[in-house]
Amino acid sequence: MSPVEEIVIGEGPLRWQDVVAVARNGAHLSLSASAWARIDNAQAIVECIVASGERAYGVNTGLGALCNVSLHGEQLSQLSRNTLLSHACGVGAALPDEQTRAIICAAIINYTQGKSGLHRQVVEALLTLLNRQITPQVPSQGSVGYLTHMAHIGIALLGVGNVSYRGHIMPALQALDAEGLSPVVLGAKDGLCLVNGTPCMTGLSCLAIADAQRLTHWADVVGAMSFEALRGQLNAFDAEIIALKPHPGMQIVGSNLRSLLDGSEVLANSQGIRTQDALSIRSIPQVHGATRDQLAHATRQIEIELNSATDNPLLLGTPEAYRVVSQANPHGQSVAMAADLLAIAVAELGSIAERRLDRLINPTVSGLPAFLVSQPGVNSGMMIVQYVAASLCAENRQLAQPAVTDNYVTSGLQEDHLSMGTNAALKLHRVLDNATQILAIEYLLAAQAFEFLKGQRFGVGTDAAWRLLREQVPAYDEDRWLAPDIAASAALLRSEALLETVYRSCRNVAAINTAGARLAREYDGSDATNRSDAAASSRASLAPTNNIDGDPKTYRHP
Repeated sequence: MSPVEEIVIGEGPLRWQDVVAVARNGAHLSLSASAWARIDNAQAIVECIVASGERAYGVNTGLGALCNVSLHGEQLSQLSRNTLLSHACGVGAALPDEQTRAIICAAIINYTQGKSGLHRQVVEALLTLLNRQITPQVPSQGSVGYLTHMAHIGIALLGVGNVSYRGHIMPALQALDAEGLSPVVLGAKDGLCLVNGTPCMTGLSCLAIADAQRLTHWADVVGAMSFEALRGQLNAFDAEIIALKPHPGMQIVGSNLRSLLDGSEVLANSQGIRTQDALSIRSIPQVHGATRDQLAHATRQIEIELNSATDNPLLLGTPEAYRVVSQANPHGQSVAMAADLLAIAVAELGSIAERRLDRLINPTVSGLPAFLVSQPGVNSGMMIVQYVAASLCAENRQLAQPAVTDNYVTSGLQEDHLSMGTNAALKLHRVLDNATQILAIEYLLAAQAFEFLKGQRFGVGTDAAWRLLREQVPAYDEDRWLAPDIAASAALLRSEALLETVYRSCRNVAAINTAGARLAREYDGSDATNRSDAAASSRASLAPTNNIDGDPKTYRHP
């Protein structure tokens, strides 16, 4: 599977993978002739409004509580510039470059709906920022919806503020000059278009979907390793039993676990040693599956938003017959709720992982050496890493509190219900980071537990995962500095290629294991024919994060 080198915005809807390809992987973004035509049509409507003197919010009026102040002539361009400067008042550490790039990408997609009225040269300038790797420095805090984050991107077009360019932080004007570019001169409504809408929370959420997709796949691998190390009872994952509760995500997880654990002598020799396992062990399909289902729901919500027109006002029709409609499409409630829900779901992945890893180090329930080390006492082993996991779980419980239920009044009572969608998306990223670290610790501990069981054959997938970690982290024979081991484990969990290696190991049993064969087919998408949309949607969650076929190199929306 080759990386996509160009994303072309045309007529069809875009996917979260397109945003990730541009923001994270550096794919070139361009617009089709039809997309440019839509942008030009909306801009021509703005020119008609200005020429006619018709009152239209943000075109020839003040903003927010100042919406009843009329403006004329040169004031319209000045309003656009002043809008960016006055709104660029965020605080806190700068967003990572990929997050800012995701926001810009989502904004451009928004403008190509052709309902905003942004001048063509402004969209061209945003494309230039992306494609020439000039990334505005955007403070991470200060948006109740989107305004301050978007404004910090917009001022870079004016040559104001700082940007990341060629590995250095420098004034925006200096970076523009290095590329032979001039600051943009804004026209009527340009300033409002640049700060308005939901691209901020939507772009951030697209990146979060990518990370959540990958993490759910790894969670099944790591959970299967812990299950095997604790000699779980496989009846809990029986296909007929799992099918009696037909949540789509649960079916996928059950299939994954059976395939990953196929051929395990450890489990074969452990059947019947207990009546049933603790819930954190036997409920992996139910808990992991629920997270997958919430991820599927969040993805649908976020992709709908990505392909929506979210400016205010919106411009409908043609220059000859148009309507200017003030409404509330910039309200990001759908994305905010989706991000909040996904944060809860991901926090639960971390919560159950922490319970499993705690059992691994407790000899009372594991049947393994205390804290997974020889000579416990002189060696503390894996004792304190469980503290770390517990701390991260506690933080995730705090972060899982919904942002969307907070509400404040802004702009002189004019904006009196707010989504807090950007806050929701940003805290989702923190939850994902924490959950990744928790699963990295579980991965480390499960692999160490395997060292005490390796006289028996492991499952085909769990064995591959164990060997993969051992290429980076040696077995823990005596106490050593553990932080680098956790970092190495977490790095593996951030790798799609290595994840694919583990799942593809299940092909080794595909000929004799129906579940393994289905898993292998679903992973590479080869069973996509003759599936219902619902089935395709649920099974698509098993696809790699950047699920875009390689050739041709340009992925063009028809």
